[in-house]
Amino acid sequence: MKIFRLVLWVMIVAMALALGWLTYEWQRTENQLAGGPYGTPFELVDQSGNTITEAAFRGRPTALFFGFTHCPEICPTTLFELDGWLRQVDPDGGRIGAYFVTVDPERDTPELLDSYISGVSDRITGITGAPDKVKAAVKGFNIYAKKVPVDAANPDGDYSMDHTASVFLLDAEGRFKGTIAWGENPETAVTKLENLLN
Repeated sequence: MKIFRLVLWVMIVAMALALGWLTYEWQRTENQLAGGPYGTPFELVDQSGNTITEAAFRGRPTALFFGFTHCPEICPTTLFELDGWLRQVDPDGGRIGAYFVTVDPERDTPELLDSYISGVSDRITGITGAPDKVKAAVKGFNIYAKKVPVDAANPDGDYSMDHTASVFLLDAEGRFKGTIAWGENPETAVTKLENLLN
């Protein structure tokens, strides 16, 4: 009976600690969403090899998507759809910035990003950089990204990436304004982008 009580108390303490941590993370995220610019400062490179920082997400509304070039469906579809939505909302370009940040910097070089994105859109800028810097930026924007082996029996072989599949919408000050979900109704997506300009 003593062992049972001890195990029970250990479980209660562990659950309390986990709940406390989750509450802290949730409040931190809520404060970030409600307050100043969303995300974290970063210094990475764009698809042309030029330095790019979080300042790119200021001065005009921004549509921000995290993905990778080896993505079989979600990323190419999202890029194609985002390009079409932007052409409806901002026909001349320039009023909404759009960025594709890789979650796979080991493979996604500036050259590969440029080839991948320019085949779909001239309105979306690719962002990559040193793996540790990209990882810090991804974490700072509260993006889920995890390397997943293609063959479980060979974990060091080819891999894919699980990642957050929403387009993040930021206002001209870089503040979080909402998301466009994967599979969102196209009319709803266009309305959300239009609302960024109002």
